[in-house]
Amino acid sequence: MSLAFQRADFPPDFLFSAATSSYQIEGHGFGGAGATHWDTFAATPGNVVRAERGALACDHYHRFEEDLDLAAAMNLDAYRFSTSWARVLPEGRGTPNAEGLDFYDRLVDAMLERGLKPQATLYHWELPVPLADLGGWRNPDISHWFADFATVIMSRIGDRVYSAAPINEPWCVGWLSHFLGHHAPGVRDIRATAHAMHHVMTGHGRAIAAMRALGVKNLGAVCNFEFAHAANNTREAREAARLYDGYYNRFFLGGLFKGAYPDDVMAGLESHMPRGWQDEFDVIQAPLDWLGLNYYTCKRIAPTSGPWPAHEEVPGPLPTTQMEWEIYPDGLYHFLTWTHETYTKGLPLYVTESGMANDDRPGIPDTARTDYIEAHVAAAKRAMETGVPLKGFTFWSLLDNYEWALGYEKRFGLIHVDFETLTRTPKASYHALQKALAR
Repeated sequence: MSLAFQRADFPPDFLFSAATSSYQIEGHGFGGAGATHWDTFAATPGNVVRAERGALACDHYHRFEEDLDLAAAMNLDAYRFSTSWARVLPEGRGTPNAEGLDFYDRLVDAMLERGLKPQATLYHWELPVPLADLGGWRNPDISHWFADFATVIMSRIGDRVYSAAPINEPWCVGWLSHFLGHHAPGVRDIRATAHAMHHVMTGHGRAIAAMRALGVKNLGAVCNFEFAHAANNTREAREAARLYDGYYNRFFLGGLFKGAYPDDVMAGLESHMPRGWQDEFDVIQAPLDWLGLNYYTCKRIAPTSGPWPAHEEVPGPLPTTQMEWEIYPDGLYHFLTWTHETYTKGLPLYVTESGMANDDRPGIPDTARTDYIEAHVAAAKRAMETGVPLKGFTFWSLLDNYEWALGYEKRFGLIHVDFETLTRTPKASYHALQKALAR
């Protein structure tokens, strides 16, 4: 099995990377880590498949050298990882956990020893329970707590990371977790959503400022995107799809780059927003060195007669992944070109996540994943040919891992993990990338 592209098709400084996140792979049950709201969310019946949580996960905490050996052997240039707030500050504030800081020290050094550029994300959804007890992302003080965490962790590793971003996928932190309730803390409340959506933005801005104060270089933001198709050609369906695009895609880019949230989104959220939100865009718009785009799929949006936002997702005609997400590479091309033309205007862009879940079994080639990679890399290359300043492409994920509310069932990894024995087995897609990225 081989891929149609190779390293020589891209500029010499183009970075190919693979990504993971702390709670999904490290194993949170040791090393002095504090409890997270994912531990309590998973312990609540019905929230997570088989009530699975990240206590052991892939045991990356003890096996990171093996995992980084595999990343380097794939001929990657970089490795995108996240730090766990609860591992570094078990109470969310106060005294750091020395074991946690030492772990990230060793992890970053191990990347550098293997020639992998460390691409750090500070927060990938594992909020410490003591802060969740104080309202979590609904509490305006969280932006200051988060900036303090940024100072603690980056005082230790910030001198050696290639790049850093505060928060992975603000939409998931704000909307998915507080309006839809699918992720921790599992809230379904529009006021909680409005507060969380805004506070994740102020937290981002204050963390950027905190890292700048330490002299950390190459700072960016990582947002996720979904292409919204109208389910039919009616005006109502087009308006529904536009609103979905608003709170999923335009809300966060508007805050970061235009100092305003979209009018169509604020029609539903403004009366629920925290006091003084209009005055905080100077914090949110902390200057950035790059923007990361996570992209997986598109959605078909149909209007309903219910309360705002008055729409629903309906099935579409395209082939789907194990997540039942349609495969739509043109959406990645759209977001790269649209973001460049409408918001970032020359700022370096990175694809910071792209991948698919597949029902992988050892010994059976994951042809669907290889096809997915090839199509999405081709879409990114096409965007580059129009002038988009794309500087890197990151595959999700290096390892099969804990897939949040879906437990250990959905496999996104380039490397198969047997969750009974924790044996790592590179998949055919891994070997195809290893060959394509050979120097």
